[in-house]
Amino acid sequence: MLSRVADSLYWTSRYFERANNCARVLGATWQMMLTPSRAATEERWHRALLFLGLPAESDEHVDQQEAIMSLASDRSNSFSIVSCVTLARENASQVREEISSEMWENLNRLYHDVLDASLSAEPADGPMGIIAIIQEGSYKFKGITDATMNHDEGYHFIQVGKYSERACALSNLLDAYYSSASRATELDWIGLLMSCSAFEAYCKAYTAELQPERVAEFLLLHPDFPYSVRYAADQIRDALRAIADRSPERNAAKVERIAGKLRSSLAYAQIDDLMSGDIHTYLNGIAEQCRSLHASLHEAYIDYAIDEALED
Repeated sequence: MLSRVADSLYWTSRYFERANNCARVLGATWQMMLTPSRAATEERWHRALLFLGLPAESDEHVDQQEAIMSLASDRSNSFSIVSCVTLARENASQVREEISSEMWENLNRLYHDVLDASLSAEPADGPMGIIAIIQEGSYKFKGITDATMNHDEGYHFIQVGKYSERACALSNLLDAYYSSASRATELDWIGLLMSCSAFEAYCKAYTAELQPERVAEFLLLHPDFPYSVRYAADQIRDALRAIADRSPERNAAKVERIAGKLRSSLAYAQIDDLMSGDIHTYLNGIAEQCRSLHASLHEAYIDYAIDEALED
């Protein structure tokens, strides 16, 4: 597979997952901000900014409703849902021969639906229309991808992109909550679970009793829930192995080693040890490993030297 094709598939998936992550967090934050406590509302807004990677001072002297609308629909804001969907579509348009026609049609339709919603949205309506479109559209796109695309090398680059973005985003989200856990209420823990589409799944695993340690264990270490960091790390490892099997000539030892280290740091972790220690440092370490994996993946498969390509 050409490196530019692998790169476009990888980034199509990452940007699409980023839009979905942003939609879920903004949707949960919007619902929680409707409660009357000003202090709690400001804290929840602060956590949303931390998750999105925006500076903490961005929450000062701003209209929070307008800011959430900006994060949903402002095309000039690179963090917004509309911007991420636009970038996903631009990357997909460069590799239309590698994806199924159903994938392109669904993504193209979703792009126009989100754009139309952003242009026609009234401030009083809030961002929920855009958020609903992207959440429903993401389920369709992922299902169509699994059902209509060959599960070959390109498919596995899509999986690496999706789960790399998810693992990093979940680590940042958990850090935003657990760095100020003493101020979190039961409603905040519900909001965290809703941000990960995890409330119902959590209740089935632990009942509806919301304990910070159990919430962290479920979203961080659960091996079978799709929106846990551990599950994402497992999927990254499996996808990289599949890519390596199809490209045995490429030197991928470094990226596979980083993926294995990431998975091991989650597979053998105990939540009691993490909660009693420095969970902030641990979560930052997970995010840093995700960034290292991204850099190594590009080095091995996308940005490799020209002499290596001529040897293949």
